[in-house]
Amino acid sequence: MLFAAIRPLWTSFPKVIVLASSFSRRDVLRSGAAGGIGIAVAGSLAAIADPAMAQVTRHAAGYGPVVPDPKGLLALPKGFSYKVVAEAGVTKLESGQATPSDADGTAFFAHGHRYALVNNHEISGGEPFKVPALDGLTYDPGAGGGTTTIDVAKDGSRVREYVSLAGTHNNCAGGRTPWGTWLTCEETEQRAGGAFTKDHGYVFEVDPFERDANTSPVPLKFLGRYSHEAVAVDPRTGAIFLTEDAGGPNGLYYRWTPPHGYRAGKGALRKLALGKGGDTAGRLQAMKVFKGTTHIKDLSQATQPGTRYRVTWVDVPDRDAKTTSVRKQFTDDQVTRSHKLEGAYWGDGGAYFVASFARSSDGSVNEHDGQVWFYDPRSETVTLKTIFGVNPDPSKDAGNYDGPDNITVSPHGGLILAEDGEGVSHLYGVTDGGKAYTVARNDLNESEFTGPTFSLDGRILFANIQTPGIVLAITGPWGHQRR
Repeated sequence: MLFAAIRPLWTSFPKVIVLASSFSRRDVLRSGAAGGIGIAVAGSLAAIADPAMAQVTRHAAGYGPVVPDPKGLLALPKGFSYKVVAEAGVTKLESGQATPSDADGTAFFAHGHRYALVNNHEISGGEPFKVPALDGLTYDPGAGGGTTTIDVAKDGSRVREYVSLAGTHNNCAGGRTPWGTWLTCEETEQRAGGAFTKDHGYVFEVDPFERDANTSPVPLKFLGRYSHEAVAVDPRTGAIFLTEDAGGPNGLYYRWTPPHGYRAGKGALRKLALGKGGDTAGRLQAMKVFKGTTHIKDLSQATQPGTRYRVTWVDVPDRDAKTTSVRKQFTDDQVTRSHKLEGAYWGDGGAYFVASFARSSDGSVNEHDGQVWFYDPRSETVTLKTIFGVNPDPSKDAGNYDGPDNITVSPHGGLILAEDGEGVSHLYGVTDGGKAYTVARNDLNESEFTGPTFSLDGRILFANIQTPGIVLAITGPWGHQRR
């Protein structure tokens, strides 16, 4: 029961829903099946070498089979339903323009009787509906990404939608802070030039309710300039843990520790960034792990759930990557790398993070279709919680999942993962008992799911189909899943 203890910390950290996304593996050529790793069901105690055995382990779990949608959009288990909250090019912003394209990382927020979603838009240039560059909210008018905030009613219905950040580039994922704001991440290393008036590859903070807090956007340069994916924030220390989705060489897992005297809270990160020495405030470090005294250079080396490594941290020489990408400032002997570091979530006193997939062609030691890791700051260790073997046929909807990306913890137990793989696309869950099950299937196209996030009362699961950009609210008999 590897996920039996995973629960949102509704009391000590009451509104944490953190997620992530990145460039799609649908655009990457598959290599062959992983030697020695078969289809491992999430939460299994060992990777299964024989696919036939894997079929035996897939017991019925969750809410039963999904039912095809007569409208051709979203297949759900019997008793569940959905409503469209926003749709790119169809619904309208408060300022009159169309809802932007490519909805990605999303978080739900509550303040009294007010409820909101902050929704990333992973816009890199060719998308049909950009985030409008409104006065006071735009970092770089040459960039078309950013965030919109969707005010929703208690039942998940749309109230209004407006721009909360504009002029950023390729806003993929991010993370929710303990003080109730959203950290949105640029997944890029784009330099100023051409249409771009500023460098990109930063993290920005967005307030879901106080609009004035979002004026004159400030990049949090002390968190580094690289292809950011997601973040998880330690509510006890204010440390921020960050994933990087990059290749050639593969990306790194980072920790930022605040400077002495820093007090976390609303406005604190912005104040730090604007202060003297703000670009290099605190320490940004990359993870290096060991098995005993042996340095593990690549997280894909781990193939068995329960694998545990000792963690050390190495200072980043030039976090703004003025001449060399951050990940390229290290040799493979200095750090531990991973292909496709994606979603992040803080819970159980540590940071969960996802490696979406690995192939030998990208330099990985072993091949897999997803790992979920847990970093424990008290013991300074990372533990592999689950691993998915290479999916033999993603075109078949047969309980075979691949490419976990955005991740959230369900208040009803276990995890909810957004699939960014190949073929059929799902939202899928992992029960406390370690059984994977389908929550929803994309009946519209093969686009990835993004941004799963529960309402604070656990009655609504919000999620997105990235292309064309549809935000959905899913309701039903949550908490009554089969075991």
